[in-house]
Amino acid sequence: SEIDYAMLVKLYGADRDESEARYSPAQCIGCQSAAIIGQPSPQHISTSFVERQNLTMRMSMRRFTRLTNAHSKKLANHVNAIAVHYMNYNFARVHQTLRVTPAMEAGISDHIWGIDEIVELLVPRKLEEAA
Repeated sequence: SEIDYAMLVKLYGADRDESEARYSPAQCIGCQSAAIIGQPSPQHISTSFVERQNLTMRMSMRRFTRLTNAHSKKLANHVNAIAVHYMNYNFARVHQTLRVTPAMEAGISDHIWGIDEIVELLVPRKLEEAA
């Protein structure tokens, strides 16, 4: 197989008092890793990339912030907010470590997208739906 894929499951401590559990995360008491496909290297099995992405989403979109009333009332609005976030993150935002956008680094785009270009992707679809 050309793909090495593993799953890391974090094990959390016993249930805590409701007042404690609400504002602080449960304590991780260990991890179990399992190879799913291929021969993944045990030292590279980690949740770091996923947890960094989750933090970026929580910091960028209010609807993902913990303990907030800024939630999506409709699933379609939630999906659209995520799509706009990823378009902005990958096509319009220059990342400091890359010095270009991730899309440019991957060879998918040749320029930094403006918000107008992202909106133009949505407009034709909205016009077709209205017709």
